[in-house]
Parts: sequence; structure tokens; C-alpha cells
Amino acid sequence: MESLHQSIENHYLKEGLYEDIMNRLKEQNIALTNVKRSDIAGVDEFHVRGAAVSKELANSIDLNRLNVLDVGCGLGGPCRMLADEYNCQTTGIDLSTEYIRTAKKLSELVNLDNKTTFIQGDAAKLPFKDNTFDVVWTQHVQMNIPNKKQFYSEINRVLKTGGHFLFYDILKKGVEEVSYPMPWASKADFSFLFTIEEMNGYLTELGLTKKQTTDQTQAGIDFFDALVARLKEFGPPKIGLNVLMGDTTKPKLMNLLTHLKSKKLELKSGVYKK
Repeated sequence: MESLHQSIENHYLKEGLYEDIMNRLKEQNIALTNVKRSDIAGVDEFHVRGAAVSKELANSIDLNRLNVLDVGCGLGGPCRMLADEYNCQTTGIDLSTEYIRTAKKLSELVNLDNKTTFIQGDAAKLPFKDNTFDVVWTQHVQMNIPNKKQFYSEINRVLKTGGHFLFYDILKKGVEEVSYPMPWASKADFSFLFTIEEMNGYLTELGLTKKQTTDQTQAGIDFFDALVARLKEFGPPKIGLNVLMGDTTKPKLMNLLTHLKSKKLELKSGVYKK
């Protein structure tokens, strides 16, 4: 029987991911010696609304020149954005060995490897000293983590006093069952959804102060509706989330959209201060 970590890593696994991205760039006649962040933005931000919502989150506080940890960094898009546009020193950690390998290579490709560091590891057992980071942020990660208290305790531990925790997440709303597959889980066995009220409870108990929360649900629905319209007209993009999810892209995204519209799930972003 697979361990939970193995099940989650296998869910996200796509062999030769970096090489696939390179081939897709070549097919678009993009010179591999001159790849820009915008050329890979469709694939390296694995969350609803992609790069746009990362910019919103970044602008919720003054992030310039800070030391930032992205917990569950995926392919490292937000880390590169923060390094490039806000002059941050960024560190990303993710359970997926293939995602981390790809994140490192993509940073080298766009000449941001001097400001970005990527580590394969467990989000609930962060391999960093106490009070290391000015900012810790996470987007669409906690759904795969059963022990929420440990997850947020670790974030709090590595965050400096006076620092900020930023999040953008998919959360359960109400008690109705959720249907799968979803982008983060093909079945319920490794999906651990909870509510914004439960999240706030854990963070408040740790001593973090809520500065703001924003309901992102309608913006997410609008994003998906526009995406569906583009797919019908133009087909799948060369560089998009289909690179990560393959043939399962449509059922996963449509399931998520349906649940957002039916209010079984919601999207929230927010800022807490230590």
C-alpha cells in the first residue's frame, strides 16, 4: 500500500516535465536562449487565476527585498515573480521531486537562479530554523495535508516576529460531499478540505493576527468561464495547465468550477501578521 506522501507525489507526477516544456517552447519558435517569464507563466503557476492572483497577493503588503518562503511552490512561478519584480530572495519547498527539478531548471532558464532556491521536502516538517523568513506564503496546498495544526505551526515557527503569512486557498463551504477528480486529488483519500473558519481558528490559536481576507470565488468562476470559452474556440494552449494534468485537465477543472458555482467550495486569500 502506498504511503500518503507517495500517493500525493504520484498524483502530481509527470515524467520529463521540464523537457516537455522546452519542446513546447520550441514549437512556438521561442528561442531557448531568450525565454522570458511570461513565456512559461501559463504552466508555472498551478492555481486558479495563475500569475494574476499571485500579483494581487504580492501587492497586499510591501514585499520589496524581503526573504520569502513559498510552501508548496510547484514549478516555482511565484518565487520567480517575487525575485524578479520585488527583488526578493525566495525559497520554494514542494513534495514533488519532479516539480523541484523543473523549478530549478526554469529559474536557470530565465536567469533567476541567483535569487531562487528550491528544496524537495515536507510542508508539515519544514527544514528551516525558527524565525528565518520575513514572509511565508502558500497557494492551493493545504488540501493535501491532513494535519492542519502541524502545517500552520511550522509556518508560524519559521516566520519572523513582525512577518506576514499570505495565503490563497481552496476551502470547503458547508458539509456537503465533494466529487472527484479535482486538480489536487483524483479521489477523496488524499484530499483534506476544511473551512475558512477552521483555518482562522488554527492561525489565531498560534498568535497570528488577521489583517485581511478576500473572497476570490467569483473571480475564480469568471476565470474558468473565460477559460472554457477559449478552449472551445481555440483548443488547449501550448503552455497551460494541460501540460501538468494531461487528459485529466478537463474533468478536474470542470469539477472544481461546478463546486465553486454550487457553493460547496470557495476561494479565499488573506494576510496574517505574527
